[in-house]
Amino acid sequence: MSLDWCPGIREACAHWRDAPMLQQTFEALERTLEQDNDACIDCAKSVVEAVCRVVVESFHTQQAPLRPTQETPSLSDWLSAAVRALKLGDVRDEKFKKLVSSHHKLADALNELRNKAGPASHGKDPYLERLAAHHRRTAVLAADAIVAFLHKAYLDAQLDPISSREPWERFAADNALIDAHVGLAVDAEDGDAPTLRFLLPGGDELPINIEVSRLLYLLDRDAYVEALNAARGVATSAVASADPQGAPA
Repeated sequence: MSLDWCPGIREACAHWRDAPMLQQTFEALERTLEQDNDACIDCAKSVVEAVCRVVVESFHTQQAPLRPTQETPSLSDWLSAAVRALKLGDVRDEKFKKLVSSHHKLADALNELRNKAGPASHGKDPYLERLAAHHRRTAVLAADAIVAFLHKAYLDAQLDPISSREPWERFAADNALIDAHVGLAVDAEDGDAPTLRFLLPGGDELPINIEVSRLLYLLDRDAYVEALNAARGVATSAVASADPQGAPA
């Protein structure tokens, strides 16, 4: 079976390539798909759950807890938590709510199929017949639909830079705002990133060009947010000054 059956899973796993367990599960899915092995159902279900957990952990805080409270959360519990984290149910459109609900039904069906036929989940009857190819394809397509749905919504969501595991590049708009308004007291040519100069033994220098936003994001997330808020204040004031007639009376 070709990996063309799970483009959404492949894209999500490429995005979270620094998540070792997710990558290991995806590698197992690749192998079992190529081998027409029913264990691809176990792997597909595990990928969905892993993606749900990535999403939930990205938004969970003590002030706004999102992790399932069950002792052993089911796939449906994790999916519900991910949907809440992404606020996918916070819409008035009933048709869209039904669409979201349909993904829960897919998750339940995938979980049941995995429990009944997944050879890697529980001990099964040794003489149980293998599933047909279309059964495996259906399971993988269901998992792919759920993962793609969550991943695309995640990419559009506003993340918290303090707790996010996303790379600096994920916050491109915020980075540009910081770099436009926040300076660094080091050598810098017009339009270029500031240059930090590290003194080596013997008097030699090691210059490193780096954006202010990148430096703050990598070293001090709280300072990054403080700089972002300050930059937003400057930008807002500039807009108000440019259009004094725009403010309400």
